[in-house]
Amino acid sequence: MNSNLTIHFGDRQVSAQELSLRADKAASGFAALGLKAGDAVAVMLRNDLPYLEAILALDRLGVHLVAVNWHFNADEAAYILKDCEAKAFVVHADLLAGISGAVPTGMQVIVVPTPDEILEAYKLPRSTYPVPAGMQSWPTWRDGFPASTTARVPSVGSMLYTSGTTGRPKGVMRLPGTPLQHEGSLRIRAMASQARQGMHCAIVGPLYHAGPNAAARVALELAADIVILPRFDAEELMQVIERHRVTHLSLVPIMLVRLLKLPMETRQRYNTSSLENVTHGGSPCAPDVRRAIIDWWGPIVNETYGSTEAGLVTFATSADWLSHPGTAGKPFPGTTIRVLDAEGRQLSAGEVGEIYVNTGDNALPFTYRNNEAQRRAIERDGYITNGDVGYMDTDGYLYITDRKRDMVISGGVNIYPAEIEHALVSNPEVADCAVFGVPDPEFGEAVAAAVVRAPGSAITESEVRDWLRQRIAGYKVPRLVEFHTALPRDSMGKVFKNQLRAPHWERVGRAI
Repeated sequence: MNSNLTIHFGDRQVSAQELSLRADKAASGFAALGLKAGDAVAVMLRNDLPYLEAILALDRLGVHLVAVNWHFNADEAAYILKDCEAKAFVVHADLLAGISGAVPTGMQVIVVPTPDEILEAYKLPRSTYPVPAGMQSWPTWRDGFPASTTARVPSVGSMLYTSGTTGRPKGVMRLPGTPLQHEGSLRIRAMASQARQGMHCAIVGPLYHAGPNAAARVALELAADIVILPRFDAEELMQVIERHRVTHLSLVPIMLVRLLKLPMETRQRYNTSSLENVTHGGSPCAPDVRRAIIDWWGPIVNETYGSTEAGLVTFATSADWLSHPGTAGKPFPGTTIRVLDAEGRQLSAGEVGEIYVNTGDNALPFTYRNNEAQRRAIERDGYITNGDVGYMDTDGYLYITDRKRDMVISGGVNIYPAEIEHALVSNPEVADCAVFGVPDPEFGEAVAAAVVRAPGSAITESEVRDWLRQRIAGYKVPRLVEFHTALPRDSMGKVFKNQLRAPHWERVGRAI
């Protein structure tokens, strides 16, 4: 950790020395619970200082930090807590109130008092979420132990559960790996964010997600300043960039969209000249969005592609993208990619197939918690897939067309929703959108679009279709357009398309 590091959360500041002391005390506390290398602790927290304390404490012990999505309901949380076999559970007081029945009997629960910054950001009532009687309060529990002086063991990072947009999520558990893999993992994460010693960072996305989690770990190693935002707000982020002279950001495309939809006078009000690097990933970015953000912030906007299982796979600078529009970039050094057809044959440049990757020493090996068989099911000859579909061009750049599971097959023709979403979100009257398949008696599936109108917009179904007809082939234009007040997204912008599909498929009694 950078000894000059300062962490900012609201009006509070914590030095590297204080953060390290808190983490070392928490490490002693976890060790006193009998935790050892290879065990797991579940953490269900919004972005907060204790999240960073838990990361450092559990890293010290070689214990898996199971990052639990705080959007989960009691049933979803219960599944994770049981599946990961956590020995303890660290949770914000307000979140525990909604899932208390999900906690397995006998599990050690340590409750983090929900701070005012989070109560305000999420418009939660104050003083209504006390630490329940008989449960440990994180600050009291942590400070009841001396700082750990035991030798550190290699970190196994966070155990991240796949999104669960279809079926039950799977716990991606890193294995100890080799010194080369530990070194390579950190090197690739730093390369992806163009990190440097003394940078100023903001943690914007939720720490339960792979991208912000990895960015936070790099920031803890190198940054001089880290600003923790309890939640993403476009104008608030602009204020933070100016106030703290932020140099490095890790965002996702939906955040870029919301930044670009700020009124021009709002965008021009804040000084963003301190920015040196903005990296985005997590989902495909619409070409118009990528081009617009480069026009605004300059050629400092870079893209990564990867998966929870494989880690980071490709990287595209602004120059790469401008010369190869739509690309997700080239593989990191030491990583190789194959694009395969359904029979496992390697395809030529330009041919669309399923993407398989081998990251070599650039990431720690993994398995699925309690499901090694499913781990083997996604592997071919040492290469793994997460179901993404795309192609390589003759220059070695990768293009992602969509997720295999999201693809709509209408009359035997493959239609990729991401292409339609990219065209639709560029409409100034559209605030948000998602494209998916619905049943069709003639074609098997038809294309549907869920649309959220921009404030003040009255865009109609026919106007949505007219906009798209000017930009994509006619057979890709949605037959059904539904208007929603909001889409079911998680904090990283991933749409739970199963929730949009379900009502349509339930009516016909089939799932596909």
